[in-house]
Amino acid sequence: MFHIPFDNSYARLPEDFFKKVSPSVPSMPTLIRVNTELASFIGLDVNWLESSEGLAMLSGQKLPQGADPIAMAYAGHQFGGWSPKLGDGRALLIGEVIAKDGVRRDIQLKGSGHTPFSRSGDGKSALGPVLREYIVSEAMAALGVPTTRALAAVTTGENVVRNAMEPGGVFTRVAQSHVRIGTFQYFYARQDNDAVKVLADYVIERHYPEALSADNPYAALLNLIAARQAELIAKWMSLGFIHGVMNTDNMQIAGETIDYGPCAFMDDFHPQKVFSSIDQYGRYAWGKQSEMGQWNLMRLADTLLPLIDDDLDRAKNIAQEAIQNFNQLFVKSIFTKFSRKLGLLCDHESQNDLIASTFELMTENEVDFTLFFRHLTKVYDGGDTDFLCQLFKDPAACENWLIIWHEYLARDDGNDKERLKIMRAHNPILIPRNHRIAEAIKAGEQGDFKAFHRLIDALAKPYDEQPEYADLEQAPEAVEIVHQTFCGT
Repeated sequence: MFHIPFDNSYARLPEDFFKKVSPSVPSMPTLIRVNTELASFIGLDVNWLESSEGLAMLSGQKLPQGADPIAMAYAGHQFGGWSPKLGDGRALLIGEVIAKDGVRRDIQLKGSGHTPFSRSGDGKSALGPVLREYIVSEAMAALGVPTTRALAAVTTGENVVRNAMEPGGVFTRVAQSHVRIGTFQYFYARQDNDAVKVLADYVIERHYPEALSADNPYAALLNLIAARQAELIAKWMSLGFIHGVMNTDNMQIAGETIDYGPCAFMDDFHPQKVFSSIDQYGRYAWGKQSEMGQWNLMRLADTLLPLIDDDLDRAKNIAQEAIQNFNQLFVKSIFTKFSRKLGLLCDHESQNDLIASTFELMTENEVDFTLFFRHLTKVYDGGDTDFLCQLFKDPAACENWLIIWHEYLARDDGNDKERLKIMRAHNPILIPRNHRIAEAIKAGEQGDFKAFHRLIDALAKPYDEQPEYADLEQAPEAVEIVHQTFCGT
């Protein structure tokens, strides 16, 4: 039997941090896909993982020696409303391993059954959310966005009851951490400052060791988390990605994208675009994600104030500096990313006008976000402007915009070869379009995973020309548009 060198640091924390739980045992699990590249990276034997013993672990049937399955406790603000006790209702952290880069990684089963935090749920997952998270998380990794990763997807051989009977599945997720802002809130709400300190010390040691040498390690921790969140959200928005459920329990402390529920990449651009079926007021719209990231960091700051300084007013002033730092870093990062997407290599304040007018024009003309920047890159490479302008309801508006764009390019430094390279690196050809994911899920629920596998294979190289996957570049037809996505619970 293959030995996994588990080293389960979180399970060594005080017992209030989690509950020990065994996964449910599915009746007839079947392997759908193993991420062989990731498996090798975290030190797992691919042949073993694809064997019956590996399937037993990935489905929760039988865990290997050294696994210590726990459901983590956390709280959270959900769409602004406070929930004091959430926790892993359908997930188990089975253990931690040290990957080839020397960084500790969690291995977690999602959909593995009831836990003490499941509330009225069964703790299981329908197959659809399993396939969605596999596709989107791996696409995000290939796009260069910090993210949790997909190790495997399996069917359980059982049905779960949602709106109807649906096939069940288990998703195996790998992450640098499953500690969330809501984890800090869980203990803060209980006025357990000792536990908050234990958690903060753990996070510093595991994720932010540079904070140890700071004059104020806990203020440094808040600043470091803010910096990662600012960069993460800027990357989301530069790709047209909408997380959809930026609750504090869905914001991971290590700066990776986590919890792919009602998420989607925009087709036609609008800054107020939402996909979540329960986000009726647009709280987590594309254009509000930085504002919500800042709001979440303020909730984290609340929990750290007693550690930052004994004097509450001084602690608040220090925390406020970190929040302001988040905003400054985000503004700088999003400005730079969209400048590069437009082919501008130097940063001048006037480019804000071009970026703003581009957003306005795309909104008015309902222009596909990814195709716009994809074809703009082609135009710079000598391609015909017709393909770009045909994306607009008013092609003449596109032609007028191109004149202004060329004026900006003329004032910009850098050579043609360098500019084209930068544009190609910032403007993907392929994204996991919502209608393609829906197709893969629908077929998968019938036992056909060809579309699922094809989508994952194509999205592994999102910036490359791949003629065999040209159909996956296209925006949906009117009848194919997916207007809402849903959480997997």
